[in-house]
Amino acid sequence: MGVNALVLHDDTRQCIIVDPGCWDNGKCNELKSFIAGESLSPVCIINTHGHFDHIAGNAFFKREFGCPVWIHRDELFLLEKAGEIAGMFGFQIETPPHPDRFLQENEKIEFGDSVLLTILVPGHSPGSICLYSESDKLLICGDVLFNGGIGRTDLFGGNYGMLISGIRDKLLVLPRDTVVYPGHGPATTIGHEYDTNPFLK
Repeated sequence: MGVNALVLHDDTRQCIIVDPGCWDNGKCNELKSFIAGESLSPVCIINTHGHFDHIAGNAFFKREFGCPVWIHRDELFLLEKAGEIAGMFGFQIETPPHPDRFLQENEKIEFGDSVLLTILVPGHSPGSICLYSESDKLLICGDVLFNGGIGRTDLFGGNYGMLISGIRDKLLVLPRDTVVYPGHGPATTIGHEYDTNPFLK
């Protein structure tokens, strides 16, 4: 389903793994090889939300690296039902582990010399979070905002009005040159989406 699994790291070689949507051992080992090749040390796995395509590799990477899984509490139901929901779409995933920590809005996540701020933007799912680095001018937004689009709101816990309000009030106020890394598709910027995204006019 074309999920953008991300690995954030800095000069300390500590890293976080965001949304490891790896369907099989081949894809999981590909990402594992990148981490090993860069001599990185994973601190945690963060899920922007609990949809099965974003958490498919949680079990593999927790087992391989022994690092905890972090997600917002409102995503727990989706995480626990991920295998069942995946089956409804014709996919099979390994049962994801229970989260080790529940993230909250405006929480600072520190690893190495880096700091990320959590921004809660429900609407695509009940507890979707974005990760924002002010110093690096980057935003990881899961399925909240896309290049030219927004996350779908017709799934369980979806709310169109809430999603649009959250994007406008919490994301479009960020600096225009902030680079946005969505859960699917190419990167964009806050300024580009402010100016051109048809859903936000």
